[in-house]
Amino acid sequence: MPEPGPRTAPARVRADIAHNARVWNYWLGGEDHYPVDRVVGDRVTGMYPSIGEVARADRAFLGRVVRHLAGDAGTGQFLDIGTGLPSADNTHEVAQHTAPDARVVYVDNDPIVLAHARSLLSSSPEGATEYIEADARDPQRILRAAEGTLDLRRPVAVMMLGILNFVLDTDEARTIVRTLMDALPSGSHLVLTHPTLELGGEGNEAAMRFWNENATPPITARTRTEFASFLDGLTVLEPGIVSCSRWRAGAAARTPEVAQFGAVGRKP
Repeated sequence: MPEPGPRTAPARVRADIAHNARVWNYWLGGEDHYPVDRVVGDRVTGMYPSIGEVARADRAFLGRVVRHLAGDAGTGQFLDIGTGLPSADNTHEVAQHTAPDARVVYVDNDPIVLAHARSLLSSSPEGATEYIEADARDPQRILRAAEGTLDLRRPVAVMMLGILNFVLDTDEARTIVRTLMDALPSGSHLVLTHPTLELGGEGNEAAMRFWNENATPPITARTRTEFASFLDGLTVLEPGIVSCSRWRAGAAARTPEVAQFGAVGRKP
């Protein structure tokens, strides 16, 4: 039986060191990963057994948020930064299922994500999807490029799920968020998830340390206070800052917490 994952690495892709997008894909049960990703992913799982639950809870959070924004909130535009590898229920699929004319721009700077970007561009006839190769640390470039697909004079939902944890300096992370949200009008939303050591998860700290020594890019956890600072100036939607598994989970609200904050803020 053939090994899962790409047989050869696309240009600019290193197959000799584990990479977050591919390991995350492995934890989600995907096939776009290399042996080194599986080795590191299994080691992290051995140290922090609930990491797979975190990955699945983060993905489920995305679905609930996008359905709410595209439906009840009437948001028709999404800027998804730190897209990662395509999986089930991508942002445009969820949004356009609710609002067929929704417009979605994906942003990532990982060459293996770029190699799979065609999977993210299957828009509904009424809507649009686009992919931008750009670094989250360059929000001005992202905004300029997004204008080709999104009308930045109208509300936009900025999706930053599990991406600010790769910006190790908290002040820089805040500046990125402020630059993006300052450019958007009232009624825009900011959607965040971020790992933390404050919601349990025995072995989480040791697993992060192992990751930073054996994979790329390096990661950091943040406290509730640090996470909340990204939402300064925004109205935080109920139920506030919670484990992403508990955000408007409905009948699933009794599912265990995962060590990943989730929140949605609306620009007044």
